[in-house]
Amino acid sequence: MLNEQTMEKLIAMKLNGMADAFKEQLEQPDIHELSFEERFGLLVDRHWIWKEDRRMKRLLRNAKLKINACIEDIDYKVPRAIDRSVVLRLASCQWIQSTQNIIITGPTGVGKTYLSCAFANKACREGFAVLYRRAPRLFQEIAIARADGSYTKLMNKFAKVKLLIIDDFGLAPLSDPERRELLEVIEDRQGLSSTIIVSQVPIGNWHESIGDPTIADAILDRLIHNAHKFDLEGDSMRKRIMARGR
Repeated sequence: MLNEQTMEKLIAMKLNGMADAFKEQLEQPDIHELSFEERFGLLVDRHWIWKEDRRMKRLLRNAKLKINACIEDIDYKVPRAIDRSVVLRLASCQWIQSTQNIIITGPTGVGKTYLSCAFANKACREGFAVLYRRAPRLFQEIAIARADGSYTKLMNKFAKVKLLIIDDFGLAPLSDPERRELLEVIEDRQGLSSTIIVSQVPIGNWHESIGDPTIADAILDRLIHNAHKFDLEGDSMRKRIMARGR
């Protein structure tokens, strides 16, 4: 009866990991060979792992990544100009601690989104809050927020997330409201958080995509000077997969 009450109290206090470990200990006949300190340490370790696992799953769920990608699964065999040593160095996520950015450019289908989501996945596993948005969706959300009065709340959300991914940047020239909103998003994050920009458009053509030279200079100055750059090349990975499937 006492053990059942202990289990109920652990669950009521949301110590589910500890409750599971306690239940398992009760079912192990040789557990009493361990000291109290050793048994208690096992309970604490189990709850810590349970809590961290829940946190990681929550961060991944909130990130809304387009692809379930992992750093460990990146394919280096296909020549795409991905430097493995650079990827592994960035996998430590020190660049996020240092509020640096990543810019990934290259033709369609070469794996830009996968690479960005792989970095984001590792960031979540390291405990950083991440948010993925395609550029058209980002601007749509901001426009809706301006109309319904939630603009400040949304912009604070974009400002506070530790890693923001903006995918498909530059697919179409930005309108005047869009380039001004992008500047606000980037300005709010400068020196506080990190951003990954994914684009088919080479960095040298971003001025043309943004439109206004003054705003373009302001945006690029805040993004590029401390950014790690990946300029991917090669054939579409999707075409390769389709060819193998025939």
